[in-house]
Amino acid sequence: VFYFVGSVLYAISIVVFIAPNNISPGGLTGVATQINYLIPVPIGTAILFMNIPLMLAAWKQIGLDFTIRTSICIVISSAMIDLLEFYIPPFHGDIILTVVFGGVLSGAGLGLIYMRGGTTGGTELIARLVGSKFQHVPIGRLILLVDAIVVASSALVYRNFQSALYAIIYIYVSTALMDTLIYGKNKGKMLLIVTKAERQAAAAIMQRIQRGVTILKGAGAYTGMERQILLCAVRPSEVYLL
Repeated sequence: VFYFVGSVLYAISIVVFIAPNNISPGGLTGVATQINYLIPVPIGTAILFMNIPLMLAAWKQIGLDFTIRTSICIVISSAMIDLLEFYIPPFHGDIILTVVFGGVLSGAGLGLIYMRGGTTGGTELIARLVGSKFQHVPIGRLILLVDAIVVASSALVYRNFQSALYAIIYIYVSTALMDTLIYGKNKGKMLLIVTKAERQAAAAIMQRIQRGVTILKGAGAYTGMERQILLCAVRPSEVYLL
């Protein structure tokens, strides 16, 4: 259910808001929208075919369970994109409304999919494949690099520099909402406090910030001296208080 609802929301974002207004969302979906602009190839079909070799590679390198979940999401989302194009009219209104509502629907859809361990393939699948071979390569930077290349190429394909700028807004809104759905609105901060006054510090935290504190036993690697370390979880807005 999560995969289906998420795929529908993501497909609406692409079909109604993004593709009709020449905005490239990054990743293989962005490549597919650019291909669709140049030649009459359905976006969902292009996404599916580009992901096939990636899914075969994932089956060998990452595992069958992940590949099955990803394949289900890719097939459903690709089919929904091509199907809904015939039933839902595109939106050609204010461009800011386009990228904001497109980003909201995309973030909500992808968030539902990721919450249940699925992915829509594309950039994340490429990043996981590279990460399984080259573990020293930061996956986040790789995803950002691929998306940046796709977005930059959209300015050339659409011959409109503003399209790339609007794509950045769309990606930001989408990822922000997706993170909120997956991790919650107030992402906490876990802090380790090393101090010789651990008892006084713990008492002050509990009294003034009203947060619980866990005392861990530790030792210096160089000196071997035993020491107690405070572990405390707070809201982002409480970090400066701590």
